[in-house]
Parts: sequence; C-alpha cells; structure tokens
Amino acid sequence: MKKLQSSFMNMVLSLTIITLVAAAALAGVYILTEQQIEFQKIEKQNAARLAVLAGHEDGVAIEASANGFGGEIKIMVGFAPDGTILGYEILEQQETPGLGTHVVEWFKDASKPGQNILGRKADGQFKVSKDGGKVDAITAATISSRAFLAAVNQAYADFAEQAGLGRPDGVAGASIRVHEEDVESEKEIYLEEMEVDHE
Repeated sequence: MKKLQSSFMNMVLSLTIITLVAAAALAGVYILTEQQIEFQKIEKQNAARLAVLAGHEDGVAIEASANGFGGEIKIMVGFAPDGTILGYEILEQQETPGLGTHVVEWFKDASKPGQNILGRKADGQFKVSKDGGKVDAITAATISSRAFLAAVNQAYADFAEQAGLGRPDGVAGASIRVHEEDVESEKEIYLEEMEVDHE
C-alpha cells in the first residue's frame, strides 16, 4: 500500500471532516438537551415565584434584569399590593465569586437594616449609599450592588404601572412580567412548539 503523501489539501480535507463531525456531535447534544434546559428554566422561575411571594396570595412576582460587573443579573421580586417587597430570588448572575455573588443573600439580611430591602416599601429609587441612597452596598462590589438595585427598581416600575400607581420617573420597565401562570401549561405549549419545529 502506497503511503499517503502529506499535502496542504490533505490537511484541509482532514480538518474539514473533523470540524463537520464535531459540529454534528454538538448539534445532536444540543437537540437532546434543549428541552430539558428549558424545563429547568421554567421550574426555576416557578420556584422563585413561590419563594418571593412567601404565601401572599395577593402578591405579584416580577422578573427583571440589569447588567452587573460580570454580566446580566436576573432577579424575581415579590411585591405586596402596596409595593412592599416580600422577597427576591436571583435567577441568573455571573458576578465575581466571593464578592458580587453576595447579591444572592446580602439584601435579605434582617440583622442589617441598612442593607436589607425586604419589608421596605419600594419607590423605584433604591440606590446604594455611595450614590446618595439608603442601601448599603456589598463591600468591594458596588457595581454588582448598583445592578441589583437597578433590577429591583425596574421590577417595581413594572409593578407600579400594572397596579395603576404610575411609572416612577427615569426607571425603565422590567424585562418580563411573571404572574400566576400554570407551569404545566407552559411546558405543554413549549412541547407543542418543539414538535412543530422538529417536524
């Protein structure tokens, strides 16, 4: 058998075949996991909605986001009918470990009223004390703190508009409104869409 000569064309052909095989494998894995990933997002939203409302049947859960130090911070905030913050959950964040990641619990610490926002009546104007506000920022993570509070302000703006209170000046709306949708219904709709897409 004659030995195959190494040439530029042989190398290009080999790399092309390897690339196509790798791309096909990645596409296959994506198709197999896409549905499960979407289900997990829906379940996480539902769990967050239940957590932020903490049994308040007349409350409203609003999802909002803002750009932090490491990327987008997505939160779910629960409001009582009068605008009091019932709770919050972080849905996504990529902040610096040990610093910005403290947004997960920092603003819930009841033993530190300067940083705790739970039970406070929202006005859409939450700011860190460094910016003249009344909320203590996370130590060495002011950008993450500002982003978190911006997301809370966005959520409140959407809540206020929906409740007929009027939108606070200078605050954009929340990215997504989340009310008492049935999670099973969301799954069924998603499955139907997936079946149509793959036919």
